[in-house]
Amino acid sequence: MQRYRLTIAYDGTDFCGWQKQEPPEPERSPGAPAPPRELILEGHEATQPGRVVLRTVQAVVERAAREAVCEPITLLGASRTDSGVHARGQVGAFTAGWTTRGGWPLERGVEPLRRAINSRLPGDVIVTRVEAAEPDFDPIGGAVRKCYTYTIFCGPDRPLWRRRTATFVREALDVEAMNRAAAAMVGEFDFAAFAASGHGRLSTVRRVDSCAVETCDEQADRGRLIRITVTGGGFLYNQVRIMVGTLVEAGRGRLDPALVPEIIASRDRSRAGPTMKPEGLCLEWIRYAGE
Repeated sequence: MQRYRLTIAYDGTDFCGWQKQEPPEPERSPGAPAPPRELILEGHEATQPGRVVLRTVQAVVERAAREAVCEPITLLGASRTDSGVHARGQVGAFTAGWTTRGGWPLERGVEPLRRAINSRLPGDVIVTRVEAAEPDFDPIGGAVRKCYTYTIFCGPDRPLWRRRTATFVREALDVEAMNRAAAAMVGEFDFAAFAASGHGRLSTVRRVDSCAVETCDEQADRGRLIRITVTGGGFLYNQVRIMVGTLVEAGRGRLDPALVPEIIASRDRSRAGPTMKPEGLCLEWIRYAGE
């Protein structure tokens, strides 16, 4: 058997996030909101009767890999990005070679495997790299650092060409004030004030290695782009989007950057900024020990 590590990029707009989801069929769950028909993977058999398979990145890539290696595989992903969130460097892994009729021996090459998977994928997701991995490679537990960016479009009109990858803020933002607030978020703290309710973690202590705000040189759609880059050992559910919401409040002049340490110490979610929309967020890369 051979384990493979995949680097995956995707436009998350038309996906229900990374993780596979199988909600009850709408007609079997009266009163429950029905998922849009285009977000259901037609012809994809659910693991339980009476359920539908939603269009998630994990489900789509897993099916493509299964068809490429001609045997059942289970694809694990490092980060459970939400619906609408993008990625340039998601990491996944699967093991092939469980059956005598299928599998992908390493001697067949990792580049042919990458091409075989990509030939079965839709246009909004692509495998950018395939590597041979150790049998115990764990894309979730082995991750030691992650990097996210968040892109904001500031201008008088909503963006047309960047509507899928940037969040619209009409006001001009004070980047200097945002950077002062961002600097106060760097370090190891209890980030309970920056976590969505129901985050499901026993500890809300996390380490932020860097947080910086910059104005991009590129201009488009009668506005300017602001990009926030955050790196750390790992993040709570919606932590980065709430951090960005707090920085935007500072950029609008509604929050004094000097209050950020106090907000962190309060552990009170109501004192931090709003949760920003998903379309501006992108998972840039994930690092493992030795990288």
